[in-house]
Amino acid sequence: MPSIIEFQSICKNFKISLKNKGVWGSFLGLFKRKYKTIEALQNVSFSIEEGDIVGYIGPNGAGKSTTIKIMCGILTPTSGTCQIAGFVPWKDRKKYVQHIGVVFGQRSQLWWDVPVIESFELLKDIYKIEESAYKETLQLLDKTLNLSPLFHVPLRQLSLGQKMKCELAGALLHKPKILFLDEPTIGLDAVTKLAVRDFIKYINKEWKTTIILTTHDMNDIDALTNKIILIGKGKVLYNGSFSVLKNKYARTKTITVEFAKEYKTIQIEGYRVLEHNKNVATLQNEPTTEFHTQHFIEEVCKKYEIVDFSVSSISVDEILAQLYKEYEL
Repeated sequence: MPSIIEFQSICKNFKISLKNKGVWGSFLGLFKRKYKTIEALQNVSFSIEEGDIVGYIGPNGAGKSTTIKIMCGILTPTSGTCQIAGFVPWKDRKKYVQHIGVVFGQRSQLWWDVPVIESFELLKDIYKIEESAYKETLQLLDKTLNLSPLFHVPLRQLSLGQKMKCELAGALLHKPKILFLDEPTIGLDAVTKLAVRDFIKYINKEWKTTIILTTHDMNDIDALTNKIILIGKGKVLYNGSFSVLKNKYARTKTITVEFAKEYKTIQIEGYRVLEHNKNVATLQNEPTTEFHTQHFIEEVCKKYEIVDFSVSSISVDEILAQLYKEYEL
């Protein structure tokens, strides 16, 4: 598959003014300011193939928003090159925006006091969508997201989940090649989250839309993406399959053991105790210890009497925590 996004050696520096201490320092600052350079992105390179759903993850302040703003054409990088769908985003912005859709979880592209359908009509005019194409796309979006009950309601009167559905529809009216999603399920209830995820998978499959997803919700990453890019301290630290990461950390098991009586301390070689309360303990195998049920039971029964135990694999949130720990983020 051809690459639709090529990000090569992108750097982005911000110059911020430093505040002098005290009244006299503030006065001097009116005439002579001191500045500090912040390197938000440092030689960031990656490529994304057409039709991919990519999770772009990292802790707060890692450089995710800066990257997305460069890819949307809002920011110009300090150095490096970027080609997206044949355009340089910050140079060809008017033509480029016809090919992208953007949904920010905490910002709206729809008009606050206007009924949703009127916002859609305005977007149709802005993107110069033909009437027949607009009606066809709107009908599909309505069928998939059940939008018609919301058409004549002002955006300010909608719930968070209803707003997110409308934001997604608004970003997709012109059938963009690329969709940027920033925290698309933030604050949504479980049912609405599932509906939004299903819709994202649908447009990716049916429209071949390339999707770049930034989120702190690892369940979104697990449910949607086929690839992740981890950024930390302005640098790309991992670029590859999420399933590879899951397999890597799947060897870590959490074991809950119920003992026949209370023990003051629980010590089993190769395992660390996460929690110990009366006759129940939760343990996790060390990275160097491979978990085998029979061997574990034999080792425990040498020292303790047990009633029952259960084993669970590491959660997707714990995978992210392990990943951050590995890269010292």
